[in-house]
Amino acid sequence: MFLTNAPAALGIALAAVAQMFCANAVAADAYSTKPLRLIVPTATGGSTDVVARIVGAQLGERLGTQVVIDNRGGAGGAIGVETAAKAPADGHTLLLVSASQMTLPSLRKLPYDPVKSFTPIAKLASVYLALVVHPTVEANSVQDLISLAKRKPGTIMFSGSGPGAHVTMATELFKSMAAIDVVIVEYKSGGPAVIDLLGGHTHAMLATIPSVLPHIKSNKLRVLATSGAERSNLLPDAPTVNKAGVPGDSTVQWHGVVAPAGTPQRMIERLHAELKAILASDEGRKRLVAAGAEIDYLAPIEFGAFMRRDMDQWAQLIRKANIKLRD
Repeated sequence: MFLTNAPAALGIALAAVAQMFCANAVAADAYSTKPLRLIVPTATGGSTDVVARIVGAQLGERLGTQVVIDNRGGAGGAIGVETAAKAPADGHTLLLVSASQMTLPSLRKLPYDPVKSFTPIAKLASVYLALVVHPTVEANSVQDLISLAKRKPGTIMFSGSGPGAHVTMATELFKSMAAIDVVIVEYKSGGPAVIDLLGGHTHAMLATIPSVLPHIKSNKLRVLATSGAERSNLLPDAPTVNKAGVPGDSTVQWHGVVAPAGTPQRMIERLHAELKAILASDEGRKRLVAAGAEIDYLAPIEFGAFMRRDMDQWAQLIRKANIKLRD
């Protein structure tokens, strides 16, 4: 009986193996026939865009296809995120997600869920913020700035990078936790916000370190502290805001890649493997570090849990500080 059915059993086994190899081949070749779109929910030039272009270029090389960077700024990032959420879940549309998108659900009604509408692929990097002031501001420390703001309530102006954007929300949090009355002047993005600070039209800003580092080195801006739980490798002499006068304020901007919910698991696995390899490569690390990003990798399951936790933490902070979205 065993010998009689051996050929049939062997045929079934070979068919299964062939099917497996065929599926793997499809996964391997899927990106060589169609460009991949990486949506960036910000304007060009900011840290999110820079990280996207570095990772996109390397990902395209590894997949053997073109990765098109699609900047969709506006509404604090909601426009770009919604575009990605509604895109076909075929593995050819990705979103460069950041901490900014985790604050929006607590500030406005959204046509998508920042976590449930997507499948996490990998957390890539974190970018610390720098608390900087124009040289004419009479403050050489965080405590100096807080004291100045309390002596002159409603007169110190901070540059913001758009309603709901991470820089703006980090400023709102700093304002609340330091118990100071300052004015946040909104700009469409971080670039114009830094330009007006350099011109003395505003007094201070919590900005991504890469966007202000050249101006700190040229003494056009004075750094008082950096965000995060530990000191930044880019500004090791600057204390953290958390330890320089505002305990508990340690927010950082982070970046990761997600795909629309329902994207085939085999494609998620392939993309994750390539992104992990990019972060582990000397070239990938060198480019990201040169752009002011610090490698902060998480695998899909851990990244998904991290996003849910970050969104919940922001919800609690926004509710406690009574932060409202200004139009």
